[in-house]
Amino acid sequence: TRTITAAVSKRNGANLCRMMSTAMPSVKPANPEFSSGPCKKRPGYDLTALDSRTFGRSHRSKIGKERLALAITETKRLLGVPDNYLVGIVPASDTGAYEMAMWNMLGARNIDCFHWESFGKGWFADAISHLKLRDTVEVNEYTADYGVLPDMTQSKPENDILFTFNGTTSGVRVPDGADFISDDRTGLTLCDATSACFAMNMPWEKLDVTTYSWQKVLGGEGAHGMLILSPRAVERLESYTPENRPLPKIFRMVKKGKVDTAIFKGSTINTPSMLAVEDYIDALQWTESVGGVSSLIQMSQDNLGVLEKFVEENEFIDFLAKDPATRSSTSVCLTLDLTADQIKKFVSLLESENVALDIGGYRDAPPSIRIWCGSTVEKADLEALTPWMKWAYEEAKK
Repeated sequence: TRTITAAVSKRNGANLCRMMSTAMPSVKPANPEFSSGPCKKRPGYDLTALDSRTFGRSHRSKIGKERLALAITETKRLLGVPDNYLVGIVPASDTGAYEMAMWNMLGARNIDCFHWESFGKGWFADAISHLKLRDTVEVNEYTADYGVLPDMTQSKPENDILFTFNGTTSGVRVPDGADFISDDRTGLTLCDATSACFAMNMPWEKLDVTTYSWQKVLGGEGAHGMLILSPRAVERLESYTPENRPLPKIFRMVKKGKVDTAIFKGSTINTPSMLAVEDYIDALQWTESVGGVSSLIQMSQDNLGVLEKFVEENEFIDFLAKDPATRSSTSVCLTLDLTADQIKKFVSLLESENVALDIGGYRDAPPSIRIWCGSTVEKADLEALTPWMKWAYEEAKK
């Protein structure tokens, strides 16, 4: 009798544990927006608080030029961009900014292209398929699977280097300092930093072309890109003209052999959205109000810490990034002990409960989830999310 009683008690206890483990949490994130782009607006964001003086005005008007120039000068100041670098607002988001640099500058030297996720792979494909650079120079491809970096030390100081600072679709970033880039290089570095600027320390002395977009770390609006050029990049523009390479108007940065400096003072190539400009200025003002870029970096690190603790405590989840030194603090990619279909169910469950929106892994990445941990996401929301992730995992397994 005692044996039967003990068995029943054990079975009931196991059932109780299962019931407790799958119980729906009671507290939801105050904001369920964890998209990796466009990203969540800053805490306390209020559309009606934007300066509306430029709405309905020409971007060529005095006030329009002033606000565009302010966006540029504040960007430069807050990011600590060297005085002799140029910063400009260009069309077509980070993609437009990076393509603009590629089409204007590449072909003068051999190229080392490093990629470990979809966007870097896209830059390589454009270099060989559309620019057809292998017809005139060497284009060396260094790649790695999602979750790890290629051997960056294979870069040659005499070559141009193409790379992403933070792989948004893999959650893998280059280590602090980007020491694989030689201080004595003669080639240029072209860095796609769209999910790194304002979230990671940028080693400007290593970067000749840096691009990013407003809709990532600062939670701004899409369609506009930022292009940051070192003096060495400017020298390339003024000394090298690719042969037989027509440039569309929105890519043209040089007039009569000199860089068009007006672009870097607020005279944009085409018409920007002044609403988006004011939204970006608002994000820059918020950055200043919370203590500057160093505070944004710490917020992102603290957010990552929430997920690191959760991963450490739960065996069913892990980081796609294998090395903690190359683990992104913004686009955090996670693998689950689930099938691809179960992961889709996991994502759907959290979305249907309005707990986490847009966290499915990138379409080209291994089956995974991706949670944005940039500074506009509040730590308390991530802390509220993690119990729901455990619940969704148990539900998805059924």
